[in-house]
Amino acid sequence: MINLPLPQHRTFAEFFAGIGLMRLGLERQGWKIAFANDLCQDKYEMYAAHFEDADDHFVVEDIHKLNADEVPTVTLATVSFPCNDLSLAGARAGLRGKQSSAFYGFTRVLRDMQKRRPRLILLENVTGFLTSRSGKDFRSAMLGLDQLGYAVDPFIIDALHFVPQSRSRLFVVGELVNNDAAFIDDTRASSVNEKAKNAGFFESEIRPRALAEFIFANPDINWKLRDLPSLPQSQRRLTSILENLPHDAPEWWSEKRTAYLLNQMSQRHRIIADRMINSAGWSFGTVFRRVREGGSMAELRVDGIAGCLRTPRGGSGRQILVKAGFGEFHARLLTPRECARLMGAGDFKISASLNQALFGFGDAVCVPVIEWIAKHYLNRVLGEPKARSEPGQNLAYA
Repeated sequence: MINLPLPQHRTFAEFFAGIGLMRLGLERQGWKIAFANDLCQDKYEMYAAHFEDADDHFVVEDIHKLNADEVPTVTLATVSFPCNDLSLAGARAGLRGKQSSAFYGFTRVLRDMQKRRPRLILLENVTGFLTSRSGKDFRSAMLGLDQLGYAVDPFIIDALHFVPQSRSRLFVVGELVNNDAAFIDDTRASSVNEKAKNAGFFESEIRPRALAEFIFANPDINWKLRDLPSLPQSQRRLTSILENLPHDAPEWWSEKRTAYLLNQMSQRHRIIADRMINSAGWSFGTVFRRVREGGSMAELRVDGIAGCLRTPRGGSGRQILVKAGFGEFHARLLTPRECARLMGAGDFKISASLNQALFGFGDAVCVPVIEWIAKHYLNRVLGEPKARSEPGQNLAYA
């Protein structure tokens, strides 16, 4: 049983907590964990190995079975629900899918909390959420939060602004503007809101065209958009996160295995690899295996940025590091420590197996991205007086 603390400023509950990287980012900006929940025992074990207080607040349970009375009163609830049914890698079943339907478990908990609903929500998922089932899933989710009394603000951030990893994610901040909202009515007025047409909102780096068009196409959703600062431009590259493993370390593959990898490359990628091999200096790249025209192909990336970390379900989810030069070619999987660094969590305590660690980091959030959101968004909101939305005022630009 979780002890319920008294409400405090900057406390949060972390749903689909995984290994706790959302927590790391928020704590860097003065937030305090009060509750965490996840279904996966392996992720809990990684969380507990790093956070000594895990048993004080972490509940391993299916969110559909979670009792709202177990969740303490907090300022913020974070939700990184499974993306399996929303991404291109899945079957695109959307929020109706077995995994991603967990979102409705989260909204059910919020509904059952009634007047204890947190003032703020931070949702994170893949950008495919925006287009899942032609936008129907994202609209359904935003209306669901709207019906719970939240005004919503979506934006997209790529982790490459902070770390050498291409990891674009969709975030939504929900602000509680009407705690009397009832989770009973699935319909809303669909009349075009003139304020939406004249709000002065334009597409930007964090709200690209597809997202901007979605916002304007759905004026009946209670949007509350904030003007956020420009994202930083990171100069970090892949070499900054690599462990210096000698070539006879067991992590490096055999010559036979590396030769097989080279032979899986298309002619275009093989030319790049050969150029690396024949250079008078070491260079690095990353490789994912992808199914192309019915066969497995190795796709090489050499711009100094790692591809998006994924969960290792099958061989295609494992990101491969290649090192070439002086006539040599070496390959191995990224290590758990390198994955931690790519997620901005280089000091995370890792005692898990390789697969367990790769799964934990591949399914997590990028820590400095969360820290940026906390600093430039969440903390800013808490410095403002609470506001209540009025009918027809459903698109604000603060």
